[in-house]
Amino acid sequence: MLDQLIENNRHWAHKKTEIDPEFFKRLVAQQSPEYFWIGCSDSRVPANEIVNLDPGELFVHRNVANLAPSQDANYLSVLQYAVQVLKVKHVMVVGHYGCGGVRAAIESQGDSLIDHWLSPIREVAHSHQHELAEIHDDTEHFDRLCELNVIAQVRNVALTPIVQNAWRSGQPLTIHGWVYSIANGLVTDQGVSVANFDDRQRVFDI
Repeated sequence: MLDQLIENNRHWAHKKTEIDPEFFKRLVAQQSPEYFWIGCSDSRVPANEIVNLDPGELFVHRNVANLAPSQDANYLSVLQYAVQVLKVKHVMVVGHYGCGGVRAAIESQGDSLIDHWLSPIREVAHSHQHELAEIHDDTEHFDRLCELNVIAQVRNVALTPIVQNAWRSGQPLTIHGWVYSIANGLVTDQGVSVANFDDRQRVFDI
């Protein structure tokens, strides 16, 4: 099976250079993406393909349930590189409906590392318990929690000193919250985009 993957790679590289002979030469020269994607590790959510961008056009960080926790040095390091070095203009926090991580956060009774990682989602569920209690359909209940989780992670990104320093210096930087549907391939903007401190106050009252 790995031999097949290597063969797939050869076919992909050949096809790229057939269409654009300079493609890989440009990639070697530098990467200058305008977009930074914070998404879920789910293999059904391929970041570049969803937004139809080539390698080099989208900087990507993925983890289980697309979290942006303030204590995660890995995520913060990638965010810092994206904002301070690459000077991306847009950060997209992208969740997806039917996220197994979101469901596991609520249904798991364990105390493993993944349960610890997913604890911010339980906090989101607790904060919105009255709204969620009104949704009796199981699928709709968890899909709404997927949306609320994305909104919470946009808020987390907007609260980082990395983003705040960029705004203070006048660097153009907007944070967006999207949810992707595996069922139809479409993303839905959650309407919580923030580009400055005034936006953050208006959207999140902070």
